[in-house]
Amino acid sequence: MDAIEECPPNLTGIIDVLRRADTVEEPNEEIRGLTILHHGIQCADHLRRTSADDPELLAAGLLHDVGHLLAPGREELHGTVGAAFVRPVLGDRVAALIEAHVPAKRYLVTTDPSYRQRLSEGSVRTLAIQGQDMTDEELAAFRAGPHAEAALTLRRADEMAKDPAAPVPDLAVWLPTLITVAG
Repeated sequence: MDAIEECPPNLTGIIDVLRRADTVEEPNEEIRGLTILHHGIQCADHLRRTSADDPELLAAGLLHDVGHLLAPGREELHGTVGAAFVRPVLGDRVAALIEAHVPAKRYLVTTDPSYRQRLSEGSVRTLAIQGQDMTDEELAAFRAGPHAEAALTLRRADEMAKDPAAPVPDLAVWLPTLITVAG
């Protein structure tokens, strides 16, 4: 059975995956002690400071890397797998933002030369797997997407959320946001 099939497509299943994420370090970072959950909470916390009125963006920040748990070792698929997992419960926009956080990295690297310098070692390494710079056609398609700006906001928060010693609230603090988004 595929790992994604083991989790029911409901909010309880999503929360269970998040709890498991507290036992797994970010797979593509050399940062000891940075679990997928700590990274997700840190990312959502960064987003809350600037986008508190956008619970879908906050949920996407919290969950953007759950695909690493659902498709281990498939870096190029983690955004797509995570999006497919949350879509039935949290909707199309949250899923689209999770899926777009990888193309958003490629977009920023292509359009902002200084952004590449701010990437972690792991993000630089995975950029090669994910496609490096975007072509002109890819840039235009990304910009035309309905969630481009929010995806860029998520991506910037993602890159800032890599401190295993950063204090973060408990997962329980985020449950009301998930419940709100799940409707």
